[in-house]
Amino acid sequence: MTRKKRGKLFYKLLFIFLVVSLLPLGIVSYYLVNLTQTTLNKSIIRDQEALALAFADTVTNYVISFRNILYDSAHLEDFYSMNTEKVKALVNNMMQIHSAFLEMSVLNPLGQEVIRVVRYGDDSGLRDFLNSSVYQKTIKSGEFIGGFERYKGRYPAITIAVSIVNPKNPNYSSGILMAKLSLATLSGLLKASFPDANHTRVAVIDVNGFIVAHSVPEEAEKPNAKLNDEILKILLGNDAKSGGGEIILQTGERVLGAFSTVSELDWIIYIERSINVAYQASQDMLSKTWKVMIFVTVFVLFLGYAVSVVITQPIQALREAAAKIAEGNFDFEPDLIIPNDEIGELAHTFLEMSESLKIKTSEILLAKEQLEKLNRTLENRVEARTRELKSAQEELIKKERLAAMGQMASVVSHEIRNPLAVMNNSIYFIKTKLGAQADAKISKHISIIESEIRQANGIIDEILSFARTRELKPKLTHLNSYLEDLVSTYPFPQHIELEKKFYPSQINVNIDQDEMNQVIRNLIKNAIEVMPERGKIIIRTDVTTENMAKIEIEDTGPGIPKDVLEKLFTPFFTTKARGTGLGLAVVKKVIERHKGKVEIISEVGKGTCFKLYLPISNELLQQQNV
Repeated sequence: MTRKKRGKLFYKLLFIFLVVSLLPLGIVSYYLVNLTQTTLNKSIIRDQEALALAFADTVTNYVISFRNILYDSAHLEDFYSMNTEKVKALVNNMMQIHSAFLEMSVLNPLGQEVIRVVRYGDDSGLRDFLNSSVYQKTIKSGEFIGGFERYKGRYPAITIAVSIVNPKNPNYSSGILMAKLSLATLSGLLKASFPDANHTRVAVIDVNGFIVAHSVPEEAEKPNAKLNDEILKILLGNDAKSGGGEIILQTGERVLGAFSTVSELDWIIYIERSINVAYQASQDMLSKTWKVMIFVTVFVLFLGYAVSVVITQPIQALREAAAKIAEGNFDFEPDLIIPNDEIGELAHTFLEMSESLKIKTSEILLAKEQLEKLNRTLENRVEARTRELKSAQEELIKKERLAAMGQMASVVSHEIRNPLAVMNNSIYFIKTKLGAQADAKISKHISIIESEIRQANGIIDEILSFARTRELKPKLTHLNSYLEDLVSTYPFPQHIELEKKFYPSQINVNIDQDEMNQVIRNLIKNAIEVMPERGKIIIRTDVTTENMAKIEIEDTGPGIPKDVLEKLFTPFFTTKARGTGLGLAVVKKVIERHKGKVEIISEVGKGTCFKLYLPISNELLQQQNV
């Protein structure tokens, strides 16, 4: 009797569910699938149009970039001076650097070709361009970009020309720089982007329908190559800048085409795909979607009603009991109707589980407390060991890097200093031969060479100082006397005022005077450089409460911004136009080798103060104690 009633209820619910749920679900699913397919097809068309626009920009940028190369070259002094030898050397150099140039010419203001360099063939014949459109348009507008042509009947190319102008007198043209630019690279780019010709074909055509470039390079290499007449009629007869859609050819083949105009060149980018290939993903998605929808419908129908008829009510009671236990109420007794079936066995198991869970929970809480204590102890130990390991690793890396830099610096200094010494001796010999009667320009350039040699030697010294690590040679030194002697021999410029504020008593420190000389001189030199017109340098000494000797070198310069201040001691970081960026890195290295530290205080607009802290000698401490 019970089974019969349960069966009737099951079929009633199944029928109601079919009418209420599956019918609307089927209608909605059919609508969504078709909507998705339509949306995907439109998206494919939009993507193809976007791809055409992107390649139009690529083609434009390719031509404009080479026009800019000509423009930048035409503004060089050697070009607008029209020195034939120098201009020809520059033209040859440009032809070597830019393989896309098939030919380059230089025209004088009257349109006569004075220099001609070609990549293939003879360049001896000079031509007259006075009445040509290239000359007329370039003289009038300053630049010219021609139409598509077959250079020597073979190579796809265009003509680019720009005026040669002196920046100081832009209204006067010294001549014209003209080049033939190869377009074969565009076909290579299209081939690389679309290697499968059966899937997608891309072409660049001019206003007459001739193929400028093609994803199948062989098509572009054919004489007078053109696209299909049907396609050309659509593309050349369309006033829109870009577009796309399905095209039905006379053969009955359906293709998906998209185009975009290259406005700068009056060319058209055309992308073509087979409809079957373009919409394959859409068809696959449609097929898989229907399969999934059928499977989901059957699965949800079976599982949903099986659960609702057989399991839902007893499971709900068990869920309420589980919620109480989850809250920690293990004494809660659920009001369960336990049938004589699997659900009844589940209820008995649940009651046994709740009792066991009560015991296990208390054990887990106790174990958790102990585990947390162990975890905290372990974390502290791991953190300490990690810090030690990281510190050791950083120190090892630093030593290895400095060792490698030291070896490199030694080789570089040897290989560079020898030529510098030879150059210096040669300059000395030249000055001796010229004597006092030397031309002023020659003397000026000799001084420039000597200055650059000194600059190069200084850079080598900074690199060696940073990279090499020699053993310290500390010497007990009276700090005030040492600084007094050092600044007395330093060549301060007349516009720099020096002020000394030394500690009233002598401070004894153990320092390597050679390395410390480099530190103090480097800081004074930096301070002078930031005050080119007028300024003041203050040098102080003091003793801190931690029994550290303090040296302050302060300037009244422009100060250092906060974002730069954080990077000052980074090797090779510099804000100067010339410099290695190792000066302050050497300062920090030397002070740390003396077991000291460096601090910087700077305020933009007021100045900067470098504070050097050095350990006071033990001998001084003994004297102070006495």
